[in-house]
Amino acid sequence: MTRPTTSAISPCFIVSNVDQTIAFYCDKLGFEKRFQQPDRNPFFAIIGRDGAQLFVKSDKDVSPLPNPKRHPYMRWDAFVYSPDPDALAADFAGHGAAFSVPLKDTHDGLRGFEICDPDGYVLFFGRPR
Repeated sequence: MTRPTTSAISPCFIVSNVDQTIAFYCDKLGFEKRFQQPDRNPFFAIIGRDGAQLFVKSDKDVSPLPNPKRHPYMRWDAFVYSPDPDALAADFAGHGAAFSVPLKDTHDGLRGFEICDPDGYVLFFGRPR
């Protein structure tokens, strides 16, 4: 019997402004808009790049709460696997992305970098060394 597989996971981030979030991920990180609620004031969208995908949603009664704001030792909201973090970092830099932590070999055996989005969500892009 063949084991059923999964191919991706899609975290859901509560954001302050869906349009602003789409613009950041598309313009700076090369993501694409895969779905946006057809409304003049959208509150939900799906953005992705290759196998990485995020659901973003806004609600006037709920504020974003990234992991680093909840606990300083839980600094990543998402780990995005990249087989070549050096090339990905160069691509992001070419689009004007600012790194919250530059490309490096980490003390815990990873190679990669961190990007902080407009709402403070921290994404690590990298791989094990």
